[in-house]
Amino acid sequence: MDEMQLEICQRYGAKFMPSEETYKVGISESALRGELPLNGLRHPPESGTTGWFIWSGEWSDDPHFFRPLHVYHLAEHCPAALPFIALPPGWRFLVAEGYEDVWSDNALLNI
Repeated sequence: MDEMQLEICQRYGAKFMPSEETYKVGISESALRGELPLNGLRHPPESGTTGWFIWSGEWSDDPHFFRPLHVYHLAEHCPAALPFIALPPGWRFLVAEGYEDVWSDNALLNI
């Protein structure tokens, strides 16, 4: 998996910054069900979290929209996110059937 993550970072000119497997991401139930499109954004890591928020469909401000999940569970519950989670803070991704986009968003660094 590290090779795929490194390839994504190199393709988009991003620094390779893998996430600790015991750290957590915030993930929506729809992403856990494998719904597309799949979105992800990364804030700076803090307190045992990777800074990643991963969701499918429309974003929600509902405080229960995201639930914590350890990175090591992504392989089973949301494998489509794994290639992207070595992107550094300040990056986003969007994946849909036959579509992939990755871009830098410096606003994510100012939280």
